[in-house]
Amino acid sequence: MENHGIKKIVLAYSGGLDTSAIIPWLQENYGGCEVVACVVDIGQDRDDLKGVEQKALRSGATECYVVDAREEFISDYVYPVLQTGALYEGSYLLGTSMARPLIAKALVDVANKVGADALCHGATGKGNDQVRFESTWAALAPHLKVVAPWREWDLRSREALLDYLKERDIPTTASLEKIYSRDENAWHISTEGGVLESPWNAPNKDCWVWTVDPQEAPDQAEQVTVTVKQGKVVAVNGEAMSPFKCLETLNVIGSKHGIGRIDIVENRLVGIKSRGCYETPGGTIMMAALRGVEQLVLDRDSFKWREQLGLEMSYVVYDGRWFAPLRKSLQASAESLAEEVNGEVVLQLYKGQVTAIQKKSPNSLYSEEFATFGEDEVYDHSHAGGFIRLFSLSSRIRALNELKK
Repeated sequence: MENHGIKKIVLAYSGGLDTSAIIPWLQENYGGCEVVACVVDIGQDRDDLKGVEQKALRSGATECYVVDAREEFISDYVYPVLQTGALYEGSYLLGTSMARPLIAKALVDVANKVGADALCHGATGKGNDQVRFESTWAALAPHLKVVAPWREWDLRSREALLDYLKERDIPTTASLEKIYSRDENAWHISTEGGVLESPWNAPNKDCWVWTVDPQEAPDQAEQVTVTVKQGKVVAVNGEAMSPFKCLETLNVIGSKHGIGRIDIVENRLVGIKSRGCYETPGGTIMMAALRGVEQLVLDRDSFKWREQLGLEMSYVVYDGRWFAPLRKSLQASAESLAEEVNGEVVLQLYKGQVTAIQKKSPNSLYSEEFATFGEDEVYDHSHAGGFIRLFSLSSRIRALNELKK
């Protein structure tokens, strides 16, 4: 295969089986080019990061960069999406979708630093991630070529990849036993494949990694207090922390109570349906806290608009259009709405459920005087009659016209 003038490629490297095989494959098929591995730390399993640099070098990489993007991931990618209330297809908190543009951007930064000609990812040709990586690169580095081995090579199975590495005497800890495909970061962990490939199969215990089975969670409910400022979580149980630390704290508390499990069949961007079990314990608590403050602060039309923003944002993020003008526009609107979304929420966690049981805000539009069923001096019941007559006027006129006919 021609190398298309490529001398140096930056690869999104994880240390897993696929990317370990990609390094020698690139060198063999792209004219002996240099491969620079880039590992982006967004809060995945710490064991996956142990010795990852040495692993990349043993596979044939000339260099390996490890980028710590944990705080950036939560503050600059997760929190903005949370402000909009985005849920893809009603339940998915977009854990993988939000991470990909950050990883892709980190690769561009490394490519510029080392003077690379091309970028490479290990996403398959069937999934969403190829679109997310390449859409980001198109927006940030259109001058760099893109290499996607899964769309080029003839290695189609785990066995083939293991044999490929064995032939080249490249060590790997991977084995044939891997049943599930997982993606993990600070926000969530997803599990696909194995028994989940049939939607008629209920998930077994192996399908869940972080969270306790709600049936085995503590019999005593736990309460957690979350402080919100301008639509962002800034403190947990009264302790101010960075976005990443807030999430880390809530992940521990939420996992203990089986919070944040979903089992869904979703529509991928490429037209295929996929089934997965996702766990987002801390994120589920954060979402409940933010929506709780919104209930006090946003008027009816503002709340409706925020819901529309969330729906639109869920598709924009899922589709990998993070660096598109539309995403920035939606974000600007969400930030404007969130200016007064300040307050405190007490959430009760119990066997997989999160319930906001107390909420307060200095900007609350809730008035006990107006809402009370008791006697008050601020609301005249007789005024409602004229309002209803005007509100239903078009229906009245239509009905009168029908009577004339």
